[in-house]
Amino acid sequence: MNRFKPSWQAVLAFLLCLASVASGSIAAADAAGVYPYEGTRGLILALIAGAALVSMFRISAILEALVLFIGAHLAAWLLIRGIAGVEGTAKAPFYLLIAAAWLLAWRCVAVLSSIRTGSKQASMALRLIVPTIFGAWILIIWEAATRGAGIPFILLPPPSSIGVRIVNSLPILAADVNQTIFKAVLFGYLIGCGAGFLVAILADRVPFMRRGLLPIGNMVSALPIIGVAPIMVMWFGFDWQSKAAVVIIMTFFPMLVNTVTGLAASGHMERDLMRTYASDYWQTLFKLRLPAAAPFIFNALKINSTLALIGAIVAEFFGTPVVGMGFRISTEVGRMNIDMVWAEIAVAALAGSLFYGVVALIERAATFWHPSVRGG
Repeated sequence: MNRFKPSWQAVLAFLLCLASVASGSIAAADAAGVYPYEGTRGLILALIAGAALVSMFRISAILEALVLFIGAHLAAWLLIRGIAGVEGTAKAPFYLLIAAAWLLAWRCVAVLSSIRTGSKQASMALRLIVPTIFGAWILIIWEAATRGAGIPFILLPPPSSIGVRIVNSLPILAADVNQTIFKAVLFGYLIGCGAGFLVAILADRVPFMRRGLLPIGNMVSALPIIGVAPIMVMWFGFDWQSKAAVVIIMTFFPMLVNTVTGLAASGHMERDLMRTYASDYWQTLFKLRLPAAAPFIFNALKINSTLALIGAIVAEFFGTPVVGMGFRISTEVGRMNIDMVWAEIAVAALAGSLFYGVVALIERAATFWHPSVRGG
């Protein structure tokens, strides 16, 4: 049996290793005239080329993924560690080896994605590992590019510097998160989505309201935040209440439009069946139409989870106490503390992802009967 099964990622990674050998040194000479980390170049080449060669033979998927994972990430770590202190001196072989390691990680993700397990826990672990590796390589390439090319810190700091700033600024970040997310975002999100849902039920019950509200909803959804936020600050003051008002405006109409659309999603045959059982409006609503509208409602909740965070942060640019994520971003940009700006952005992205993930988990639990969930 032929045990040789090369993938194009492994072949290309091996060829990039050969090209890096023929291209000279990894980095330019430093002030002492010594080429940085040239002593570990053989280890880096061995890791990448060895993992690529192992991947070309028929072995178990788990073993192949493990070899690729170790080879790709250890090689990338050695490359980035070696360029520290001599940023901006990287030459073509440095980028060739980073690209080779990235190809091995790509192959690792492809192998992991092809694995089929009978265990629910193992399947869930694989669904978490694959995007984690993908996201990690965005940071690795970012780190390698900024350090290798010597990109000025003011333009784009490396992720490692942002991580250090996050660790050193935890009390400030915690206060900003409390002000923006746990006050403005959560309050505005709950009120906006709840009000949009209730008004959608009323609009469904009263046809002339549906015909009048939906066009207005589409118009209000197009209003720019930068036009609404200053008005809300003048009306409700500089504290979190004005930011919550912006969030309510941003989340109300998406929920209204999606809920009204979802309530119309149930078929005529199902409605006729409910009428044959002598069901009134409210029985039909709770037992047929709201379950059919659940995917639409949860879509609105997921969309609003990100809109709410964006709205609150932008609203803080137009007046806020000396705390808050938007306040911190605007002030630290003026002070040229770009790493702090990126730290706030990273925390906001993490909070938004967690918020979205929680809503998605609730959706899976509440709509387990839906084909999109049953087939997942």
